[in-house]
Amino acid sequence: MTSLEEIKDEVIKVLKQVYDPEIPVNIYDLGLIYGVEVDEERDVKIKMTLTTSACPLMGILLYRVEEMIKQNIPGVRKVDVELVWDPPWTPERISPTGRELLKKFLGYDPVERWRSQVGQR
Repeated sequence: MTSLEEIKDEVIKVLKQVYDPEIPVNIYDLGLIYGVEVDEERDVKIKMTLTTSACPLMGILLYRVEEMIKQNIPGVRKVDVELVWDPPWTPERISPTGRELLKKFLGYDPVERWRSQVGQR
């Protein structure tokens, strides 16, 4: 029997396969996932945010997260994806892996650039 911690690890692996179509980094390494919980009934609760509340793909991303988990993790009973806005997402939430990928894609470190712009205000 799979432990709850093992299911949580599998959920994270699946989340690392979901991408915002506009950003070449998965939603987990982008820092959009604020929490993953698995209860005794094998129900999964995800707390996630988006880079902006005006994201035109909001519904698609939430649906994709739910469906990817249901399709790829046997025995999960229910998936609840809660969209949260507090605390607001900032580039500082991007994982080291995500930062490296974005540096290659953008040609600069988005976290350092963001920090320098915030410091100027």
